[in-house]
Amino acid sequence: MSLPPEKASELKQIIHQQLVKMDVHGRIREVLAETIREELAPEHQQLSTEDLIKALRQRGIIDDVMKELKFVTDVNEKERPSAPKPSTHFVDREPPVLQKTNIDPTRRYLYLQVLGGKAFLEHLQEPEPLPGQICSTFTLCLHFRNQRFRSKPVPCACEPDFHDGFLLEVHKDSLGDGSKMVDATTMLSICDPVHMVLIKTDTFGETTLVASYFLEWRSVLAAENGITNVAVELLGVGTESKVSVGVLNIRLEMYPQLNKTLSPEITNTQFALERQKTAEKERLFLVYAKQWWREYLQIRPTHNVRLVKIFAQDENGVNRPVCSYIRPLRAGRLLDTPRQAARFVSVLGYERAPVIGGGGGKQEQWCTLLAFLCRNKGDCEDHANLLCSLLLGFGLEAFVCVGTKAKGVPHTWVMTCGTDGTITFWESLTGHRYIHRPINPDDPPLAEQPKPLYPYRTIGCIFNHQKFLGNCQPSDAVEVCVFHLHDESKWKPMSGEAIKSVCFPGTTSSVPPFPPLCASTIDAAVTSNEIELQLRILVSEHRKDLGLSTVWDDHLSYLLSPALAAYELERTTSISAGNEEFQDAVRRAVPDGHTFKGFPIHFVYRNARRAFATCLRSPFCEEIICCRGDQVRLAVRVRVFTYPESACAVWIMFACKYRSVL
Repeated sequence: MSLPPEKASELKQIIHQQLVKMDVHGRIREVLAETIREELAPEHQQLSTEDLIKALRQRGIIDDVMKELKFVTDVNEKERPSAPKPSTHFVDREPPVLQKTNIDPTRRYLYLQVLGGKAFLEHLQEPEPLPGQICSTFTLCLHFRNQRFRSKPVPCACEPDFHDGFLLEVHKDSLGDGSKMVDATTMLSICDPVHMVLIKTDTFGETTLVASYFLEWRSVLAAENGITNVAVELLGVGTESKVSVGVLNIRLEMYPQLNKTLSPEITNTQFALERQKTAEKERLFLVYAKQWWREYLQIRPTHNVRLVKIFAQDENGVNRPVCSYIRPLRAGRLLDTPRQAARFVSVLGYERAPVIGGGGGKQEQWCTLLAFLCRNKGDCEDHANLLCSLLLGFGLEAFVCVGTKAKGVPHTWVMTCGTDGTITFWESLTGHRYIHRPINPDDPPLAEQPKPLYPYRTIGCIFNHQKFLGNCQPSDAVEVCVFHLHDESKWKPMSGEAIKSVCFPGTTSSVPPFPPLCASTIDAAVTSNEIELQLRILVSEHRKDLGLSTVWDDHLSYLLSPALAAYELERTTSISAGNEEFQDAVRRAVPDGHTFKGFPIHFVYRNARRAFATCLRSPFCEEIICCRGDQVRLAVRVRVFTYPESACAVWIMFACKYRSVL
């Protein structure tokens, strides 16, 4: 790593001053005279540099100099002004020390090691990152039997340097048969794969789903010594699901070692039987689905254009019944209410599946839950599936609706049916809720009809983990739709047994198990302070470019906090509270004859520069940031609200006060 000339000369000056301070030159002269006098014979009048360095090292002078200089590896971390932290809140910036894991000798574990990758050809031309340089990274996420793991991020390269080990408990939820050590034969019947998701994070923090792979780990049961090495070829996602993206070298090991391993014939026979059983169930369901669709079309010819979706492709291009994307999901202590769950889903990023080339067509890709959560963003179908699963977990009767919005754009949203017959629509991308009141088309023209507030236009079908219902009413318009789900003249149901045969957990190996939600790893207070400090710098620089000075009012900045808390509370509960106190505090802080202006804005990402650029596009915000006048005082407050999976809602409020001069 080369230094600029001015930095190099500055470093030399510091070292020179330290050497003078320690009188190193005098000590070297003493050692030199002593060495010549004691160690050199009269015939040897030449003293080499190596001899002198050896003598200095023996007397400990070199060690003393190195101790005094105290080279720090991360100079920037020490010198950079850190964000102000509350006195009661500390964050450990030291790197975590790896601790040994206590292994219960009565339980079975699978130790999965990732020993590097190769043939990631997309990164063949990528240069080696310099020390300290920000670069794109790969992260590997794993899920196995209700356990989740994440690798350390490694720089993207043709041969990424993965070196991680994961200890997977085979019997996580139960101790097996009477706490007996589970043997190889019992483990052979556990058909849950290890789901591996590879995520790429670019230099701006944007995530991309690179690959999703289901690892068959049971080959280790037939391996000698209970250890096997596997080269896993990862395929791309979506339109690239047949293209190789790279190879991971994986080592599998059983702890404790198996007393008796199985023969490869037994494991291969088991795998073949499972594949055969799964294929037969899927074939029978496909036959039934075709028959159901023929019957549905015979009801009315126009049904052919309705959005009735029975199958959907996942990220690997595999066609799966839509009901298999839903399962009751309990969030434990991470989410307390259905409305909080809706807020959590809405702050996960929205991004349509990428399409290569033009044409304007929508690329269909319904992600498995692990891929959606690890990426932290997805399409409207991913949001709706997750919200429906969470609402089912909270004990509500929830369905995913497939239909259209304005201009015939396909869309999915969630619907809940109350015990009193109330139908509520939940928009998974915003967290908004709408009560559905159907219009009766047979009413006289002058009869007052409810005005729909929701953005949905048509509805073709609804489904959850147990039911699939096709809309067979004369019109598929949402505003006239009646949700009497037990009336088969209005909603054509699929057989519950047929759905259960392919969508129930454990019934088929092609249905991936649902992962549990993970708590947030973001420290809300520290992140809020960091973004706020960055915004202050950006505002000051922007005003300086305009020839304006910047004076910050810390007290006014603090007074904006209640407003941001109230905005988030309103988004979560639809209840507005605390506005009177906020207005009263601002009136007290703004003297007579002064004007106050405030502008709140909401983001779901933590990039301060990107947020500032977005704020400047608003004329109201730009007016505050570029405010001119007498006694101008600026304020900014940032409040980060954290949710599971490190999702977050970021509220920013810019404000100013100034003397009104007419």
